[in-house]
Amino acid sequence: MKHTRLLVLIVAMLIALLPVAGTAFADSPVGLGQLWLDGKQVRTLLPPAAMPHQGVDPLFKVPGQAAVAGVGPGDGGFHGGHWQVYDVSWNVTPYLLTSATAVAQAAAAGDITITRNAAADFLCPIQP
Repeated sequence: MKHTRLLVLIVAMLIALLPVAGTAFADSPVGLGQLWLDGKQVRTLLPPAAMPHQGVDPLFKVPGQAAVAGVGPGDGGFHGGHWQVYDVSWNVTPYLLTSATAVAQAAAAGDITITRNAAADFLCPIQP
């Protein structure tokens, strides 16, 4: 009988805490973002973790659109989203860039300027 009362008390306390736990999770800063990889949008886990000057996977931050990843899961040289940040600035009217190849072609055409921003390197994994 004692154990039953204790169990009922524990269950009642847990039920009372559920709204608080749900709110805490809903207010969590963790969420999903998106970036371009090989012409397709893929999900990322946010918020990213700052890793200044430690990035190895190229990531191009393009104004007005989702970033473009240079590599992703299954690619040789992918290190799990340890992003080496490059800032892109436009020299022409902006258009959508959806792959590292498109970024390279835009740079070769003189449409964009790419600048390394090592202080902005971060860790943010790509989600399957």
